[in-house]
Amino acid sequence: MIAIAFFRALAQIGLPGVRAVLWRTLVLTLLILALLGTGIWFGLHWLLMRLGWSQADGVGGALLSTLVIAVGVWLLFRIIAMAIVGFHADRIVVAVEQASYPARLAAACPVPFAVELRMTIRSTLRALGWNIAALPAYLLLLATGVGPPLLFLTLNAYLLGCNLAELVEARHPAVPPFTPLARWQLGFASAVLFLPPVVNLLAPVLGVAMATHMFHARVTKQA
Repeated sequence: MIAIAFFRALAQIGLPGVRAVLWRTLVLTLLILALLGTGIWFGLHWLLMRLGWSQADGVGGALLSTLVIAVGVWLLFRIIAMAIVGFHADRIVVAVEQASYPARLAAACPVPFAVELRMTIRSTLRALGWNIAALPAYLLLLATGVGPPLLFLTLNAYLLGCNLAELVEARHPAVPPFTPLARWQLGFASAVLFLPPVVNLLAPVLGVAMATHMFHARVTKQA
């Protein structure tokens, strides 16, 4: 089911409603990351100078700053992008339902902005908290090479599964929610999409579209 949902979501990436959210998410996410990266660069340089490190202005300081920024961007991209998508997820779900599940669209309940805001804040704080708590483990696993990506997948499969499922379920309160297994599959597939460069730029929007297809395909099959 997850593979079918992925290819269906990928085929609909060009839908006007989906495409608009994709570009908005990319621009805002990259802008926020650029501002954060600049702040980290100058903030870390100031801290190293205050600590009296002789290489603060040299190659050592530049390499350290680059490493910190790279790790920070890798961890924060998924959180920031999903937070932005959360405010526009309803547009993606509507576009997919309109194209593939018109009967379900007619029965859907529009999600009030206050509810979207509450869900987005809750999921963002949850993702930020868990990933910050796991930061020491990320650093310890750097030596293994594969440790950080595996930890990222394990942790964010759960977080993304909860987040994405909630975005679709909110429109259909009368329909049974995702099962825990379906949430895990959805979250794991979405977390995988966040790992490879370039592909991860599409991951937030693809995740919402996949969740929509999985939700309705499951309900249709049960019916």
